[in-house]
Amino acid sequence: MASSNFIDYVKINARSGAGGPGALHFRREKHVEKGGPDGGDGGRGGHVILKGSSQLWTLLHLKYTKHIKAFDGKGGEGGRRSGSIGKDIILEVPLGTIAKNSETGDQLFEITEEGQEVILLRGGRGGMGNDHFKSATNQTPQHAQPGEPGLEEWIILELKVLADVGLVGFPNAGKSTLLSAVSAARPEIADYPFTTLVPNLGVVSYRDYKSFVMADIPGIIEGASQGKGLGLRFLRHIERNSILLFMVPADSEDIKAEYETLIQELKTYNPALLDKNRILAISKIDVLSDSERSILQSQLPDTIPSTFISAITQEGIERLKDMIWEQINSTFPVS
Repeated sequence: MASSNFIDYVKINARSGAGGPGALHFRREKHVEKGGPDGGDGGRGGHVILKGSSQLWTLLHLKYTKHIKAFDGKGGEGGRRSGSIGKDIILEVPLGTIAKNSETGDQLFEITEEGQEVILLRGGRGGMGNDHFKSATNQTPQHAQPGEPGLEEWIILELKVLADVGLVGFPNAGKSTLLSAVSAARPEIADYPFTTLVPNLGVVSYRDYKSFVMADIPGIIEGASQGKGLGLRFLRHIERNSILLFMVPADSEDIKAEYETLIQELKTYNPALLDKNRILAISKIDVLSDSERSILQSQLPDTIPSTFISAITQEGIERLKDMIWEQINSTFPVS
């Protein structure tokens, strides 16, 4: 099942390396009985680094790697020789990965670009050798610094799915059916809420060998922005979509009210989401007669481009693709 492979949340214990100690050493050579201090500095500890990779789509590779530890720096040596730097640990993560402090929930940073590297935990600084502490009044310092200890924290990594189009709707709105009809993706489909428990991605073919990526985001429920249902775990995925395709089934009791509820949930979670281009698709239109469609048309909100579709009969699917492609390539968002 897809849920066993798509992992969008992991909690890891990360430790950076400790800095190596500075050397307490004096120069000793033939014919030089009392040479001065020449203790070298310790090497810094290794960092723990996150690196963006466009080849990854999930955090599955980190699911069973709970403890991450960088290497310690080596101690300094005589002859002012510095210790070697501890080896960094670089964790590759998908684009759209957020690092959070597990105790406060505060976001530390987000990985958004291929090859982007951000230090998650810095290694401890190496200690200074006794060569640094000589002075006119202290020609033979008997002191060298220890290295700084490394840092240790529990870190939460969360993934936001990146797609051109994100499907937004209540459970059972027909999102998975649409994705399976327009792409090679095969999400689980059944006539009950929350069939989709993880986002599904599909590449949709368009005219002249063009294509775009569509994401089936698990269904929102009223109160999702406060964490109800599967709540916040789903809403964060919508942040990484260029266009939001709202889906409301034709047999809904009040299409306009359902659309407004979806808008309110997004606004409460993150008002910036409303700056994205939006399209409204009325799904399952094959269940209505022509007269019922006419009545329904008059009830649609006039603030958003809308269309009727049926993933079963393929009615309206090409028109929907045209609308999506136009929005992807438009400069200004829908108001």
